[in-house]
Amino acid sequence: MTLVDLNDWIGRKEHHEDHLRAQPAQFMQATLDRPSTLKAGDALPPLWHWLYFLDAKPISELDRDAHPKRGGFLPPVDLPRRMWAGGRFSFQAPLLIGQDAQKTSTIKSIVEKVGRTGKLCFVTVEHQVSQNDVVCVTEEHDLVYREDPSRDATLPAPQQAPGGADFSRTITPSEVMLFRYSALTFNGHRIHYDADYARDVEGYDGLVFHGPLTASLLIDFAIERMGRNPTSFVFRGIAPIAGLRSFDIEGVKDGQTLHLWAKRAGGALAMTATAVF
Repeated sequence: MTLVDLNDWIGRKEHHEDHLRAQPAQFMQATLDRPSTLKAGDALPPLWHWLYFLDAKPISELDRDAHPKRGGFLPPVDLPRRMWAGGRFSFQAPLLIGQDAQKTSTIKSIVEKVGRTGKLCFVTVEHQVSQNDVVCVTEEHDLVYREDPSRDATLPAPQQAPGGADFSRTITPSEVMLFRYSALTFNGHRIHYDADYARDVEGYDGLVFHGPLTASLLIDFAIERMGRNPTSFVFRGIAPIAGLRSFDIEGVKDGQTLHLWAKRAGGALAMTATAVF
């Protein structure tokens, strides 16, 4: 499909409604090895809206990677691999557990490029999440579609993470953590639970740690340091975290801004983020 055809998808919208039940938030707490204390009336932690507004397609409507087949709301990009590249968030008001909420999604842009590893297509979707006719969260979600890896391709040298962190924490992934987060977000992408598929088809070193979960850990770390929620947050995936190896989340404080990153074993940069308070 040509870019002209894909551009027909720009401006498309879809709407979802959900009741922000306490149980998914409590299960997320348990997945992060915390007591399940959140209840109706509490504010939902930032980025945890990803636990709601889920869309369940029949298995017959899934692609080889277990993502929904292209051509519905998202454009039918003719590239086989789909990844979450990054996102930008503005937090205008808290989302309250125990209340109804609405999400409106709009395709904002579709851009094709050629990178070091082949063809790429970037799709940006804007999500607005509301309660009681008030927009609480605005998210710009960047997806990247890629070619399958070539068996003889030379991998680019990894970008090294910054030094001089003011604070740091080691994260130790497990199959259970990945399974639980996939279940909580109804994410069937096989790279998170099918190690053979992740290695042999998509070319990873093993099971892949979810990019959104890495972002959630980074914003949560920032909130812990500052003692309150940020007004905005930006993250960008640099390289995947794979193989169930421990990795570090780190950051530095610059006034009311925290610059954060995730660092793979060996020091390679996996994700960058900025939280503004």
